[in-house]
Amino acid sequence: MFTRRTRLLITGGILTLVILGAVILQSPEPTRTVDEVMASPNGYVNEEFAIRGEVKDGTIDNSTMTFILHGTDHEIVVDFVDASVSNGLGDNRTVYAKGVLKYIDSVYVFEADIIKTSCPSKYEE
Repeated sequence: MFTRRTRLLITGGILTLVILGAVILQSPEPTRTVDEVMASPNGYVNEEFAIRGEVKDGTIDNSTMTFILHGTDHEIVVDFVDASVSNGLGDNRTVYAKGVLKYIDSVYVFEADIIKTSCPSKYEE
């Protein structure tokens, strides 16, 4: 029927297509900025996504487990009660948070599951 070389080329081509398909289908969603989300927050309510921004100075409240994440024009309250938080959460730190946006008592609250902070030492000389 087919020669050995032809069978190997067909098998290799099929494997390549399967791997490319898996990579394309499994690509992560892009991280959104605070300004992007808060420009039209109704589209994100009850949706799980990742957001990034900077912790507003003096807003980390360990008693309520909240802080304010801000962008250039907007800010959002982040609830980290049930979140896995990496070391180094502090004022003016860039933060990546993954979770769900909720609308609670006329306020948008991002309920985080994961919070990761940037490493300041890699930016220092």
